[in-house]
Amino acid sequence: MYIAHKRDDGEIHPLISHLKSTAIIAEEFAKPFKAEKYAYACGLLHDIGKYSYEFQNRIKNNGKHCDHSTAGAREALKLGNSGKLLAYCIAGHHAGLQNAGFASDTGNEATLASRFKKKIPDYSNAFDEINLPEINIPKMPNIKGINKFGFSLSFFIRMIYSCLVDADFLDTECFMSEGKVDRRSDYSFDLFLDSLNREIDEFKKKENNEINYMRNRILLKCIQKSNHEKGLFILSVPTGGGKTISSMAFAINHLLNNKMSRIIYVIPYTSIIEQNAKEFKDIIGGENVLEHHSNFDFSDDEEEVNNKLKLSSENWDIPVIVTTNVQFFESVFSNKPSRCRKLHNIANSVIIFDEAQMLPAEYLIPCTMAISELVANYNSTVVLCTATQPALDQLFPKCIRIREICEYTDEEKKLLNIFKRTKIIKREELNLRDLADELNERNQVLCIVNTRRHALELYSKLKKDGSYHLSTLMCPVHRREVISKIKVKLKTGQPCRVASTQLIEAGVNIDFPVVYRSIAGLDSIVQAAGRCNREGELKDENGNKILGEVHVFTPEKKFVSHQPYTFKRRIEVTKGIIRRHDDIFSVDAIYEYFKELYEVSGEEGLDIKGIYKDLESGVHFNGTKPQENFNFDFENIAKEFKLIEDDTVPIIIPYSKDENDNAARELIEKLKFTEKVGGILRSLQGYTVNVYKPEFDWLFSLGIIEPVKKNIFVLTDMSSYDSKTGLKIDKEIGIGIYV
Repeated sequence: MYIAHKRDDGEIHPLISHLKSTAIIAEEFAKPFKAEKYAYACGLLHDIGKYSYEFQNRIKNNGKHCDHSTAGAREALKLGNSGKLLAYCIAGHHAGLQNAGFASDTGNEATLASRFKKKIPDYSNAFDEINLPEINIPKMPNIKGINKFGFSLSFFIRMIYSCLVDADFLDTECFMSEGKVDRRSDYSFDLFLDSLNREIDEFKKKENNEINYMRNRILLKCIQKSNHEKGLFILSVPTGGGKTISSMAFAINHLLNNKMSRIIYVIPYTSIIEQNAKEFKDIIGGENVLEHHSNFDFSDDEEEVNNKLKLSSENWDIPVIVTTNVQFFESVFSNKPSRCRKLHNIANSVIIFDEAQMLPAEYLIPCTMAISELVANYNSTVVLCTATQPALDQLFPKCIRIREICEYTDEEKKLLNIFKRTKIIKREELNLRDLADELNERNQVLCIVNTRRHALELYSKLKKDGSYHLSTLMCPVHRREVISKIKVKLKTGQPCRVASTQLIEAGVNIDFPVVYRSIAGLDSIVQAAGRCNREGELKDENGNKILGEVHVFTPEKKFVSHQPYTFKRRIEVTKGIIRRHDDIFSVDAIYEYFKELYEVSGEEGLDIKGIYKDLESGVHFNGTKPQENFNFDFENIAKEFKLIEDDTVPIIIPYSKDENDNAARELIEKLKFTEKVGGILRSLQGYTVNVYKPEFDWLFSLGIIEPVKKNIFVLTDMSSYDSKTGLKIDKEIGIGIYV
């Protein structure tokens, strides 16, 4: 008998059983996008290299490690024109999808071309148990080629790869755990709808005023539009318009009407996942909602924890997922099995992008093309949810029809003004002294600037009583403590002046009567305005409701000398909007801002790493038909597609709020004496400050940070961490933008 796996108790997993089970599971996963034959073939071929004498000797007698992935990839090539698509998946089912490579590769490179030249053990024993001629796949996948077809085929490979690696893992896990891992929960979206409808009934009972009238109108439009067929939708709801419950109503009803599988909420910021997920959990139950973002990618060395939510984070096999732009898109463009496992479960889903205007401009083309693929070829519905009009319509292929969920009458458009909470006050340049003087004259005010240096110097000139500083030089635990203090001050009417970098724009639920914003992209200014008069309850001395003030000013030159080009471009476009529009928050102004930003950026500026271009060029044509060239550099793409450039070094801060708080120090001590550090590092994320490489080098040269493990550093001199402003960085070094 040929063996696939062996348990510690000596029980063996027959190889033919593993191949057939993996094939059947993968086939089931591919049904939503009608690619069953491809997935089945991948499953049947993926481990045929284990039929070799060398592998069997390794598993039976602890022999040497040997390649068992290349054999199946070579056999896949014999299946015809599209066999190479499967070869990528099979060759990379452990190590990840590889680069295509070149004809000149010798067999020693980490490429697919090299795999076909590599000397591998004889696997001919496979033909005793598998009848390869019976494996049949279509000549080409039945997918709509958007534009030149290359991107579409590369996306198809990723989806088949996802089916294979998830099926392989699940079948192996079932054997190794003796079938004891309980992954799936029983759930019913009909029951979720009943629960949602009860919530809606309460929503409708609220005070009968213009605001609640419009919220109910928006909700009704979402429910009515949910019976439409799958596709791409835009949901335009003003801030305060009941977006969360309305989008959930659309999603659940649309899912049931179209027999879909799950709902995925994609949110721009990690910091607002918890509050959004809580609203969904309150409606459908916490066990049915997964919060999954970049901080919760479980590392390979993590010990087994039989928790359904943790297990579901690996492949998104759960009714509702709340995740971030980073987690979603970096998974879509990843080449690693651990991140790609979930992709097949994105098919046949309702995917809602909250605050769609926050999709990163520098990667907009690959992001919108990925969305187009999901809509055109994978039976998904995508909703771009926004309080503004980000002009995304011009970026989607013409073959993708975009429908507006909430089409407002002229009367309703007038009523939408009731959601207006702020007014813009356009200012000229404000130097540090004048800005500080203005802030000191106000009882409660928030000032958001673009650099840590500006925030620090501004804070130093504010009155000490009731003044606070916020930046990423403070570890998250420290920042949360400060934000809690700020909320108390605001609620009780005490003096509260805050100098902050733009981190406070990222969904922090805080409400000031006045906000100052250093000029930035209009999208950032809109986010800043969201911290002003959030509840619309601001009143004058006579008790009449008034609008909050958002002052937009230009900082003095010393604070703008190191701005990245992309940031400068956003500012220049914003300045034009400010000149041409009295109300820069109007729908027309915001649409014009994004339209101009996209036009000024051009194709290269909206795909700064050339990812879409590279993938499109992977297919060559014979007339109008794609030929077999299918050369895709998956590993390179995964390295290049980073929504957040990782050019910083994390430093762990042994921060404590008082003398009795030893949480960070205890975790650091555990870290020193533990081999598997994944869980401890996640617990320490709240005590971490990320610094740029020049800053790190300067701190290291002072001898105030030390390694506790390889590439893991701890601050050893707490006199270098200020209780008000965080980690002390040399002024000329600490110039970071976007922090």
